[in-house]
Amino acid sequence: KTEMAEQGTYVTFPSANKAGPGCGMLFGDPKICPLGLIVIHEWWGMNDQIKTEGAMMAKDGNFTVLVPDYYRGKVADDREEAGHLMAGLDWSGALLDTSAAAEFLKQKGCSEVGVTGFCLGGALSFAAAVKCPQIKASVPFYGIPSPEVADLSKIQIPIQAHFAEKDEFVGFSAPVDYEPLREKLVAAGVKLEFYTYNVSHAFTNHAGPNYDAEATKLSFSRVYAFMKKNLKNE
Repeated sequence: KTEMAEQGTYVTFPSANKAGPGCGMLFGDPKICPLGLIVIHEWWGMNDQIKTEGAMMAKDGNFTVLVPDYYRGKVADDREEAGHLMAGLDWSGALLDTSAAAEFLKQKGCSEVGVTGFCLGGALSFAAAVKCPQIKASVPFYGIPSPEVADLSKIQIPIQAHFAEKDEFVGFSAPVDYEPLREKLVAAGVKLEFYTYNVSHAFTNHAGPNYDAEATKLSFSRVYAFMKKNLKNE
């Protein structure tokens, strides 16, 4: 039984997305872990790395985790393909999937649901904080959505943001992007924790070249504490 929790279960769930039902991997048991956490993949898609991360967050943080597959089965092997997949993403559809994922977790027995995500998933986590009323706390990692997707000054839920000081993705997650964002969120009165690390983009991706074990451990411990503080467990 514990082994199943490690491997996760492939699930589908109804979504208002015109692409049809949502799908993803579920880790943990709401009877034991009533806090729900949606973990959103990078631009690569739902690959082994994000599934491993979802399983780890469920186990270490004591959450029921859903890793939705926003590309519905497509996974990129290289940066060019990942760029194509991300460029082709229907953001409003992805936000409908996120709402649907939260509803699914609540129907499974979760008390409240938060969201976290990385790169593309970080940008979606920010957008979900505006567009998905089912989400009660959001922790974006190194990704900012375009203003057309969501006006982040309208965020009404607690945010804990994580960025990399050596991030070179200008226009998406570099210091020139996140410093003004921090000022904007503070000015808007958003309940905000904002952390930066002296590392590069995608520092939590254990399969990638920029992985930093220390920054990952520190940031994930902050995620777990933040979710426990902001999600009701009954």
